[in-house]
Amino acid sequence: MSKLDLSHLADPGREIRVKATPRAAFERIVDEGDQLRVYITVPAENGKANAAIQKVLAKALGLPKSRLTLKRGATSRDKVFVVT
Repeated sequence: MSKLDLSHLADPGREIRVKATPRAAFERIVDEGDQLRVYITVPAENGKANAAIQKVLAKALGLPKSRLTLKRGATSRDKVFVVT
């Protein structure tokens, strides 16, 4: 699991751009400047990847996963999550 501290991004209303990489060897987050690349171990099927990204991202932000909402990209590798 990622050890990256993203608590500075946990402002309500903030949009967080994510590039998803499913079926990775282990879960981690890489800050690429304008977006985050989130590596998850689950496949991209039936919403499993979105749920896994939400969980990993929420942990790095120091938030409960219920405070992250997927705004765009449910079926795309490029996603936008919003902090609520």
